[in-house]
Amino acid sequence: MEQSRGKIGIREYVAMVILVVGVKLSDDTPSILVDYLDNAYWMAPLLMGIESIIPIYLTIKVITAYKNKNLHDVIRHLFGKYIGTILSCILLVTSFISFTYDSAIYVDIIGTMYFTQTPYLIIYTVLMFVCAYCAKKGIEHIGTISWLVLFYIKLSLIIALLLALKESSLAFIFPILGPGSLEVIKKSTTHVSLFVEFFFMGLIAPYLVSAKAFKKGTWIAFVIIVIEMTLAFLIYLFVFDFEGLKMLDYPYQELIRLIRVGFLTNIETFFFPFWIIAAFIRFTVYLYLVCVFLGGICNIKNFEYLPPTIATIIVILGLGPEAPTFTVFKIRETLLHILSPMFLFFPFLMWLIAKIRGDLKHEKTSQNN
Repeated sequence: MEQSRGKIGIREYVAMVILVVGVKLSDDTPSILVDYLDNAYWMAPLLMGIESIIPIYLTIKVITAYKNKNLHDVIRHLFGKYIGTILSCILLVTSFISFTYDSAIYVDIIGTMYFTQTPYLIIYTVLMFVCAYCAKKGIEHIGTISWLVLFYIKLSLIIALLLALKESSLAFIFPILGPGSLEVIKKSTTHVSLFVEFFFMGLIAPYLVSAKAFKKGTWIAFVIIVIEMTLAFLIYLFVFDFEGLKMLDYPYQELIRLIRVGFLTNIETFFFPFWIIAAFIRFTVYLYLVCVFLGGICNIKNFEYLPPTIATIIVILGLGPEAPTFTVFKIRETLLHILSPMFLFFPFLMWLIAKIRGDLKHEKTSQNN
């Protein structure tokens, strides 16, 4: 079903995953967590990462046991044609809804923070047009762009965080455990789907140069993202305190507005291009994954016409909520609660069935091919 004729290497894959998951530190994710965890919210990415190790490990173990099969193919193989297709449809619907409301949040960021006079329809249309164009080019194109821009995007993030430290106070970290250790663990577990993309990346596993590249690349990206998000959340806390964070929808955007470099003002205009490129790549990958999933379910061998169609549907649905600043946030948090149990238990169920079937006996042979 793959449109692209070639495959991507480990560096392109790592860059793509880092940008897809890592850019969440710049949306409303910190605001969602700080509402429950107060000044201990910065621990959430670290604890979520620890809780995600087993699901990610089992996902990799099962996917790499089957040569040239993606996540949908493996689900159909393990659960049978009919049950497997139903399960894939459920996963597709949840990922599609998540894609819709995640993109709506980024349109809200652009519309409220940067282009206040531009209608949301125009912003959304431009965003999805660019994503559809890039997704149509194929996974090689997406991976290459991700690798080329990764350094500059992450350098801009590091500069922003370091410059913001001038306005920080280390005292804001106390008391370290906030509402208590049990509450921190509980909320980290219910929001662990922050890393659910690592599960859905199984859809493009066959498009990497080898199973070893998929496995190694996933773990490299995972470690970098956990460290990156933990440090970023900690700096947000140092700058705004948890009470201030509760009043902010987008802490990263507010943080770059605080930065002052000599006589320069409006320094956020320097960081905006890097952030918007990361957003484009994130939703291009989302769109591509949805197309791969839908193409597998509907047995579409060539999905070159799917990205524009799906992008159009996303725009229509994403503009539905009349008050995105409130409605979309609540829906996204609900999705985190729904996806978290799936992310924690579905990989285990896949691994258990594969183990019972005896398919994992040949996984070492598959991984070396």
